[in-house]
Amino acid sequence: MKRILLLGGVTEALAIARTLGPQHIYSLAGVGRVPTDLTCQVRVGGFGGADGLAQFIHDQSIGLLLDATHPYAAQISQNAATAAQLTGIPCWALRRPAWQPQTGDDWREVSDWAELIEALEPFRRPLFTLGREPLQHLHEIPPEQFWTLRALDVYPGNQRCEVIGARGPFLINDERELFERKQIDVLISKNSGSTATEPKLEVARERGVPVLVLKRPVLVGVDREFGSVGDLVIALSASDLS
Repeated sequence: MKRILLLGGVTEALAIARTLGPQHIYSLAGVGRVPTDLTCQVRVGGFGGADGLAQFIHDQSIGLLLDATHPYAAQISQNAATAAQLTGIPCWALRRPAWQPQTGDDWREVSDWAELIEALEPFRRPLFTLGREPLQHLHEIPPEQFWTLRALDVYPGNQRCEVIGARGPFLINDERELFERKQIDVLISKNSGSTATEPKLEVARERGVPVLVLKRPVLVGVDREFGSVGDLVIALSASDLS
């Protein structure tokens, strides 16, 4: 029986972790809550790049690396693929399918922060759902704009920015109330593909609010890719790895 190292970063990673026995390891970067009710081992913290991860794989006799990190964590996915190659073990990845625009959606894809800020110029009340990144730019808020930022935890804002600490899943009625209360006229989002955060897109569609979508990075190829937890767990059960 080979030992599994699961790199977490999305909600679905916890569902995978719940299927793993005590010899396996679930690794978290440290952002968000750390589960305490798992049978498998839980590790918190970074590895020090691809070389550090490869060393950990070697030291812990890992036989399979599972990448269930966020679709926008391109560097971590690259490190995982590189470390697997360096150590000669397979790397599998859970890759969430991207959201697709529906009838009534007004999506505008942006590639980076500079392009995003340019696209924001006509708007006054944006809602950012990009995590912590906008916190680095609070001093850049134009005087005619008021920003609402939603992140996992509460952080200091300023006179032109409110930071809301909240964790999904989000209910559509709560999202409607937020858009109404803050008079949101544009939504900024990653295309994470998560059902837990999808209601904000439904409300934007209902209200005719444009969505600035941060372009997904192209992720490195791995030995096997899965679009759902169920498919990955079935593959684990059918193999001699778990």
